[in-house]
Amino acid sequence: MTTRLRRYEDSDWPELLALWIAAWTQARSDIDFTARANWLAELFARSREHGADIIVAEDEGLAGFVLFDPARKWLEQIAVHPRAQGAGVARLLVGHVKKACPEGVALSVNTDNARALAFYRREGFTLDGEGSNPLSGLPTRRLRWAPDLTPRPAPPPRR
Repeated sequence: MTTRLRRYEDSDWPELLALWIAAWTQARSDIDFTARANWLAELFARSREHGADIIVAEDEGLAGFVLFDPARKWLEQIAVHPRAQGAGVARLLVGHVKKACPEGVALSVNTDNARALAFYRREGFTLDGEGSNPLSGLPTRRLRWAPDLTPRPAPPPRR
Protein backbone atom coordinates (compact mmCIF):
# COMPACT_ATOMS: atom_id res chain seq x y z
CA MET A 1 0.00 0.00 0.00
CA THR A 2 1.27 3.47 -0.88
CA THR A 3 1.66 6.07 1.84
CA ARG A 4 1.11 9.67 0.83
CA LEU A 5 1.76 12.91 2.65
CA ARG A 6 -0.64 15.82 2.83
CA ARG A 7 -1.39 18.83 4.99
CA TYR A 8 -3.42 18.33 8.13
CA GLU A 9 -7.09 19.29 7.98
CA ASP A 10 -9.25 20.07 11.01
CA SER A 11 -11.43 17.04 10.19
CA ASP A 12 -8.36 14.83 10.84
CA TRP A 13 -8.33 15.71 14.54
CA PRO A 14 -10.28 12.72 16.00
CA GLU A 15 -8.26 10.16 14.04
CA LEU A 16 -4.99 12.00 14.64
CA LEU A 17 -5.63 12.17 18.40
CA ALA A 18 -6.43 8.44 18.52
CA LEU A 19 -3.23 7.73 16.55
CA TRP A 20 -1.15 9.89 18.94
CA ILE A 21 -2.61 8.17 22.00
CA ALA A 22 -2.03 4.69 20.53
CA ALA A 23 1.53 5.45 19.44
CA TRP A 24 2.61 7.05 22.69
CA THR A 25 0.82 4.49 24.86
CA GLN A 26 2.79 1.78 23.07
CA ALA A 27 6.03 3.69 23.71
CA ARG A 28 5.23 4.68 27.32
CA SER A 29 2.50 2.51 28.83
CA ASP A 30 3.20 4.05 32.25
CA ILE A 31 1.73 7.42 31.15
CA ASP A 32 -1.97 8.13 30.55
CA PHE A 33 -1.89 9.88 27.18
CA THR A 34 -5.69 10.08 27.01
CA ALA A 35 -5.43 12.47 29.95
CA ARG A 36 -3.01 14.59 27.88
CA ALA A 37 -5.40 15.09 24.95
CA ASN A 38 -6.10 18.71 25.93
CA TRP A 39 -2.37 19.40 26.09
CA LEU A 40 -1.97 18.14 22.51
CA ALA A 41 -4.96 20.18 21.31
CA GLU A 42 -3.46 23.31 22.89
CA LEU A 43 -0.04 22.54 21.40
CA PHE A 44 -1.57 22.18 17.93
CA ALA A 45 -3.54 25.43 18.24
CA ARG A 46 -0.61 27.43 19.63
CA SER A 47 1.84 26.00 17.10
CA ARG A 48 -0.44 26.68 14.14
CA GLU A 49 -0.95 30.28 15.30
CA HIS A 50 2.84 30.72 15.14
CA GLY A 51 3.24 29.24 11.65
CA ALA A 52 3.99 25.61 12.41
CA ASP A 53 3.11 22.99 9.84
CA ILE A 54 1.34 19.68 10.36
CA ILE A 55 1.78 16.95 7.78
CA VAL A 56 -0.10 13.67 7.91
CA ALA A 57 0.83 10.38 6.31
CA GLU A 58 -2.05 8.27 5.15
CA ASP A 59 -2.55 4.87 3.61
CA GLU A 60 -5.79 3.11 4.57
CA GLY A 61 -6.22 5.80 7.23
CA LEU A 62 -3.88 8.10 9.08
CA ALA A 63 -0.56 6.31 9.48
CA GLY A 64 1.35 9.13 11.17
CA PHE A 65 1.90 12.84 11.49
CA VAL A 66 4.58 15.39 12.16
CA LEU A 67 4.20 18.84 13.72
CA PHE A 68 7.14 21.14 13.07
CA ASP A 69 7.98 24.82 12.94
CA PRO A 70 10.09 25.69 9.89
CA ALA A 71 10.83 29.21 11.20
CA ARG A 72 12.25 27.90 14.48
CA LYS A 73 13.66 24.80 12.73
CA TRP A 74 12.07 22.65 15.42
CA LEU A 75 10.35 19.26 15.15
CA GLU A 76 7.73 19.39 17.91
CA GLN A 77 5.86 16.09 17.60
CA ILE A 78 5.95 12.99 15.46
CA ALA A 79 3.84 9.88 15.88
CA VAL A 80 3.28 6.77 13.79
CA HIS A 81 0.31 4.49 14.31
CA PRO A 82 1.40 1.13 15.81
CA ARG A 83 0.05 -0.73 12.73
CA ALA A 84 2.38 1.35 10.50
CA GLN A 85 5.52 1.32 12.63
CA GLY A 86 8.51 -0.16 10.82
CA ALA A 87 6.99 0.58 7.40
CA GLY A 88 8.97 3.74 6.63
CA VAL A 89 6.31 6.27 7.67
CA ALA A 90 8.55 8.07 10.18
CA ARG A 91 11.35 8.24 7.61
CA LEU A 92 8.91 9.73 5.07
CA LEU A 93 7.70 12.34 7.58
CA VAL A 94 11.22 13.27 8.73
CA GLY A 95 12.30 13.47 5.09
CA HIS A 96 9.56 16.04 4.52
CA VAL A 97 10.78 18.05 7.52
CA LYS A 98 14.36 17.97 6.23
CA LYS A 99 13.22 19.32 2.85
CA ALA A 100 11.18 22.04 4.54
CA CYS A 101 14.14 22.93 6.82
CA PRO A 102 17.15 22.51 4.52
CA GLU A 103 19.45 24.44 6.87
CA GLY A 104 18.75 21.95 9.66
CA VAL A 105 16.21 21.02 12.31
CA ALA A 106 16.32 20.11 16.01
CA LEU A 107 14.11 18.13 18.36
CA SER A 108 13.95 16.79 21.88
CA VAL A 109 13.49 13.09 22.69
CA ASN A 110 13.23 11.24 25.99
CA THR A 111 16.58 9.70 26.89
CA ASP A 112 14.97 6.33 27.62
CA ASN A 113 13.25 6.14 24.19
CA ALA A 114 15.87 3.84 22.66
CA ARG A 115 13.81 3.15 19.53
CA ALA A 116 13.44 6.86 18.73
CA LEU A 117 17.09 7.57 19.49
CA ALA A 118 18.21 4.78 17.15
CA PHE A 119 15.84 6.03 14.43
CA TYR A 120 17.10 9.62 14.65
CA ARG A 121 20.72 8.43 14.62
CA ARG A 122 20.01 6.51 11.39
CA GLU A 123 18.44 9.68 9.99
CA GLY A 124 21.63 11.67 10.63
CA PHE A 125 20.68 13.49 13.85
CA THR A 126 23.43 14.10 16.38
CA LEU A 127 23.45 15.01 20.08
CA ASP A 128 23.15 18.75 20.65
CA GLY A 129 22.40 18.91 24.38
CA GLU A 130 20.42 17.50 27.28
CA GLY A 131 17.39 18.64 29.23
CA SER A 132 14.15 17.42 30.76
CA ASN A 133 10.62 16.90 29.51
CA PRO A 134 8.42 19.73 30.87
CA LEU A 135 5.42 17.39 31.35
CA SER A 136 6.98 14.24 32.76
CA GLY A 137 10.26 15.55 34.12
CA LEU A 138 12.05 12.71 32.33
CA PRO A 139 15.57 13.42 31.02
CA THR A 140 15.76 14.32 27.34
CA ARG A 141 18.33 14.69 24.63
CA ARG A 142 18.28 17.53 22.16
CA LEU A 143 19.18 16.24 18.71
CA ARG A 144 20.01 18.20 15.58
CA TRP A 145 20.14 17.36 11.92
CA ALA A 146 22.06 19.58 9.54
CA PRO A 147 22.97 18.85 5.95
CA ASP A 148 26.55 17.91 5.36
CA LEU A 149 27.91 21.02 3.71
CA THR A 150 31.52 19.86 3.76
CA PRO A 151 32.71 19.32 0.16
CA ARG A 152 33.81 15.77 -0.39
CA PRO A 153 37.00 15.16 -2.36
CA ALA A 154 36.49 13.69 -5.79
CA PRO A 155 37.16 9.96 -5.96
CA PRO A 156 40.46 8.94 -7.54
CA PRO A 157 40.32 8.42 -11.29
CA ARG A 158 39.68 4.89 -12.45
CA ARG A 159 42.59 3.16 -14.10
